[in-house]
Amino acid sequence: MELPQHLAIIMDGNGRWAQARGLPRIAGHQQGVRTVREVVKYCVAAGIAYLTLYAFSSENWRRPKEEVEALMSLLATYLDNETELLTRNGIRLNVIGDMTKLPDNVVTMLRKTMAATATNGGMVLTLALSYGARDEIVRATRRIAADVAAGRLAVEQVDEDVFATYLDSADIPSPDLLIRTSGEMRISNFLLWQLAYAELYFCSCYWPEFDVEQLQSALDDYAGRCRRFGAIEAARAEEKENSH
Repeated sequence: MELPQHLAIIMDGNGRWAQARGLPRIAGHQQGVRTVREVVKYCVAAGIAYLTLYAFSSENWRRPKEEVEALMSLLATYLDNETELLTRNGIRLNVIGDMTKLPDNVVTMLRKTMAATATNGGMVLTLALSYGARDEIVRATRRIAADVAAGRLAVEQVDEDVFATYLDSADIPSPDLLIRTSGEMRISNFLLWQLAYAELYFCSCYWPEFDVEQLQSALDDYAGRCRRFGAIEAARAEEKENSH
């Protein structure tokens, strides 16, 4: 079965899962962390090389202060608890997003975990934190403008490949498959540049109830799709016709 090299997931519906059960929203986030653990382990076992999780968006800062603080505390606890698991499974932690907006203790834990897993040669787990794709593109454009102004880069050199090197995700390939839970059918300012040719898969269940069986269903669905990539498929058709 053909697997995506890079799987990206919008983990949506934690709060609604909790509210539907009469629980505080943070209970949904806590259950969501358990789902993350199972999905990460399953992806490692399946042989997926890159997994990117939309953990906290730039828009999430607008949520109530108490919820944001609880989320940051939960993130720090996750990093503290999971470093050993990441290392044991050969996983390298990566982060995209504007880390300058994160609390100091979270940044410290992120840097510590990234350093501890830097030499791991297995799956790359990327957390999108304080991340918004429009913000990422704006920050990349500013860096390009600065390099042009300083004479380090000529305007004529700026093409798609060069632009991509200024993005937060410069060191990882673009996603092959995007999964979004909770029934919402939009990408919500996530990896706008990188998802240009990704396959999209939407499921109705909330993230806390997303399990490995549902993940496998998404992977099976992906394996059955025909990815055309526009001109590349046209070239293949031409080659096939010329071979007869």
